[in-house]
Amino acid sequence: MIPQNGFVLDSFEPETLPTRTIFIDTDRNRFSGFVDDIAAMEQAVYLILNIERFFCDLLSINYGVEFVDLFGQPLDYCEAEIPRKITEALTQDDRIESVEDFAFERGFGYIHAMFTVNTFYGKLETQRRVAV
Repeated sequence: MIPQNGFVLDSFEPETLPTRTIFIDTDRNRFSGFVDDIAAMEQAVYLILNIERFFCDLLSINYGVEFVDLFGQPLDYCEAEIPRKITEALTQDDRIESVEDFAFERGFGYIHAMFTVNTFYGKLETQRRVAV
């Protein structure tokens, strides 16, 4: 049944909420103040890439990254899969537009991935070491 009160929504303007969040000082393992904009995005990227998807029942199934299935796989396969997995994990966040410019360094038992994250607030140069 459609309401007959004459109310028509002509336009809808989405409200952009701030990204202000508590700053997690990973060096000292404590909370220390608040961050906003690009610093908040840097922290969000760090958290997404360091939480294994589906391992924490408190988080959404769309949060985190899936690196556990790369363990024991050939390095060439891993280098092909890492960009897809990182991009899939990070683009779940609406503030992240794209992930690009991947570069890799191989080590004994790991692949070090360096890449650029394009966010609503600017670009982030970041990296992640993946055990393989």
